[in-house]
Amino acid sequence: MQWRNSPTRYGHLSVILHWAIALTVYGMFGLGLWMVTLSYYDGWYHDAPELHKSIGILLMMAMVVRLVWRMISKPPRALATYSAFTRVAAAAGHALLYLLLFAILISGYLISTADGKPVSVFGWFEVPATLSDAGVQADLAGQVHLWLAWGVVIFSVLHALAALKHHFIDKDATLKRMLGKAS
Repeated sequence: MQWRNSPTRYGHLSVILHWAIALTVYGMFGLGLWMVTLSYYDGWYHDAPELHKSIGILLMMAMVVRLVWRMISKPPRALATYSAFTRVAAAAGHALLYLLLFAILISGYLISTADGKPVSVFGWFEVPATLSDAGVQADLAGQVHLWLAWGVVIFSVLHALAALKHHFIDKDATLKRMLGKAS
């Protein structure tokens, strides 16, 4: 079992982090869209946001682990068949995805702590509030969070389409490498 990345493929830890984070982001997007439709009298009105916050904090931790792991275990080098444009677009696309994901997580934290209260993560531990200006902070961070959520989903769909294009049209090993298979 290969946990570290190699020059030709991603290791198991990178693959697990990639797919677990991707699935969690889509689950959080669905949960977020659903929870804003709840009425005050719905049983999930208070529980859904707490679930969303707890998962969000764990997702932030996973993203930090993923970023640190990316520095420790460098991703596979670009395929020789990639054009210069493809190499630059891939690097820029990955950087943008990381930036969007961290920005959405930070904006979620700012929404959650706008009232000055810490975020409880499933009752296991609390993340303290560092900035708090209830009205302005929650409203602005909420708008940013919504737009970033849509941005992450749209951009990740384009990311997936690019991987499928590489697999089915270019017939290269791009997708196979992210599945942990050698190229």
